[in-house]
Amino acid sequence: MRKARRGSACDRPTSPRSPWQNGYAERLIGSIRRECVDHVIIVGERHLRHVLLSYMKCYNKARTHLSLNKDAPAPRAVKSAGRILGRPIPGGLHRQYGRI
Repeated sequence: MRKARRGSACDRPTSPRSPWQNGYAERLIGSIRRECVDHVIIVGERHLRHVLLSYMKCYNKARTHLSLNKDAPAPRAVKSAGRILGRPIPGGLHRQYGRI
């Protein structure tokens, strides 16, 4: 098996009985489960895809991440004036607060 270079697009399977190698995937799957799927009754594959797509948009555009210094992966401008308004995301599971 060819050794993948760092930053390469090649997949590298994890070693058997090495859960520490699955940390990033396990954390993301846990976040999806706790914050999204545990709160919704899924009625089919199409509905699941819609719910996961909504969560992905929220996760990448609105949700803060500690590793990014409490910013979202898609950076946004900071607004310091205006009234604070909450809006439901995704599908009313959570609320995003922002200034208008």
